[in-house]
Amino acid sequence: MSPRAFICGLSGTELTEEERLFVDHAEPWGIILFARNIRDGAQVRRLVDEVRGLLGRGDMPVLVDQEGGRVQRVKPPLAELHPAASAYAKLYKEDRAAALAAAELGARLIAHELRLLHMNVDCLPVLDLAVEGAHEIVGDRAYGATPADVAALAKAVCKGLLDGGVLPVVKHVPGHGRALSDSHFELPRVDTKVVELQRTDFAAFRLLNDMPLAMTAHVLYTAIDQDQPATLSRAVIQDVIRGFIGFDGVLMSDDLSMKALSGSIGLRAEQSFAAGCDIALHCNGDLAEMRDIAAVSPRLDGEAERRCHAAVGRLGAPQPFDVESARATVRSLLPAQVA
Repeated sequence: MSPRAFICGLSGTELTEEERLFVDHAEPWGIILFARNIRDGAQVRRLVDEVRGLLGRGDMPVLVDQEGGRVQRVKPPLAELHPAASAYAKLYKEDRAAALAAAELGARLIAHELRLLHMNVDCLPVLDLAVEGAHEIVGDRAYGATPADVAALAKAVCKGLLDGGVLPVVKHVPGHGRALSDSHFELPRVDTKVVELQRTDFAAFRLLNDMPLAMTAHVLYTAIDQDQPATLSRAVIQDVIRGFIGFDGVLMSDDLSMKALSGSIGLRAEQSFAAGCDIALHCNGDLAEMRDIAAVSPRLDGEAERRCHAAVGRLGAPQPFDVESARATVRSLLPAQVA
């Protein structure tokens, strides 16, 4: 029987008995880990392997937000401190070839570190544009201010991750860069006209529409849907993400527990599925909320199952890789950014 169409977090470094029973019964498609779940390498591997063992899926997606810069859940000594996207963007203005090489090798190093911990999906790269005057929630997480620059560096990052046996997740589709507020705390509203969004924000995602996974933006685009943010908007998902952008991979919601959304957790999940999301993402590890998500999450079938199967099918064994040489190269290209 196929898994249910949701990804959940966990409360700590070990499964509680209640979580063990929940995972075994609810059968999520995957899990996502945060700093609260990470103590040491042996513990992380044990946690991941236990969940995979319960579900009987050795290739079960295990996600983490490991961007570098401000957003890095796995920290030393289990992982290096990686540069923020803006470091690559700055180098790209000076030396495009060097920046692309650094971005690919940096991502390859991240993949190497994650694979050692049995993780296989990284919520990276961010394709949101750097927009002057916008909220700092994107800020130095952006690879540039133009779709071409962002897409070039993001493609290098995706290649590095995939070569390392880790699936990339492009986010936050169709673009969080113009937001004037942080969707963790309130719903951002973007009033920009569609033609301008197509030329800028949407264009970056269109250039990476062949990636296996994408994460939605909890952003209200009033020119497309005056009532619902992208995550819950059938117009945005069908007309923009599946239509104009042409993305045919797995579409997951951003974290449904974020305050940009309203209503019960179960209602949010139901609305995300009705809008066209393949997978509901819930991150905070609250078991009561996880149960509400699971209760409304269908088992994967049809197009959603096809997309999920195709995404996992892109997981391969890591390509040959000289870790120390890669570290030395990245340090030489970004000497002020890498510890």
